[in-house]
Amino acid sequence: MNRKCENAPYLLLMKTTKAIQERMKREMINNKLNITEFSVLEVLYLQGKQTIQQIGNSILISSGSMTYVIDKLEHKGLLNRIGCPTDRRVIHVLLTEDGIRLMDKIMPSHRDMVNDMFGSLTDNESEMMVKILSKVSKRV
Repeated sequence: MNRKCENAPYLLLMKTTKAIQERMKREMINNKLNITEFSVLEVLYLQGKQTIQQIGNSILISSGSMTYVIDKLEHKGLLNRIGCPTDRRVIHVLLTEDGIRLMDKIMPSHRDMVNDMFGSLTDNESEMMVKILSKVSKRV
C-alpha cells in the first residue's frame, strides 16, 4: 500500500504556501505582529470599517479566534471597536490613527515583498494562476 501523496500540484501549493507564510512571519516580526494580526489590520486598512464577521470571512478564521486577535490589537492601540447604533449585536472595527500610521509604514514593503515573490510571472501566467486556483477553490 502506497501512503505517499503523489499529487504534485497539491504538494507544491502546500510547500509554496508554507514558504510564503514563513517569509511574511519574518517580515511581520519586525513590526511586533503575527500574520493573523497583520491580516486583520490589512483588511481594515484596505477596506475601512468592518464587522468582526466580515473580517473573519476575509481572512478565513473563526469568530472566537477573531475576538482574541481583535482584543490583542485593541490593547496595542491599533484599532477600536464601535457598537452599531441601530443593532446592538453588531460591532464595527476600525483602525486608530496609530494603526493607520503603522500600516502606512508596513504596506509599501509588504507590497514590494509580494511583488518580488510573484515578479517572475508574466501577466499571462498570473492570470492563468488565478484561474487555476479559482477552479480548485470552487471544488473545496
